[in-house]
Amino acid sequence: MIYSLTDGLIILLRIYYYILIARIILSWFVMGQSDNRTLYDIYNIIYAVTEPLLAPLRKIIPSVKMGMGYLDLSPLILLIIIRLAESFIRTR
Repeated sequence: MIYSLTDGLIILLRIYYYILIARIILSWFVMGQSDNRTLYDIYNIIYAVTEPLLAPLRKIIPSVKMGMGYLDLSPLILLIIIRLAESFIRTR
C-alpha cells in the first residue's frame, strides 16, 4: 500500500500520541516500584523518546500544586497539540 506524505505524518503523530499515553500510565506504576526492572527499562525508553518535546513545554507551563505534590500538565498539553496537528494535516 502506498502512503502519501500526509498519511505518513498522521501515522507518526498517532504513534507518538500512544507512546505519550503509555508514558503517562507507566509513570503511575514506576513511581513507587523500583523492584520491577523490566517495567523501569520500558519506562526509560519511553522517557527518552518523549522528553525532548516535553522539556520545552515544562519551561513554558508551570506545574500545578495538588495537595502534597505537583501535577505536570505538559503531557496533556502535548496530547492536545498532537491532535490539533493531526486535524490541521487532514484539512490540507
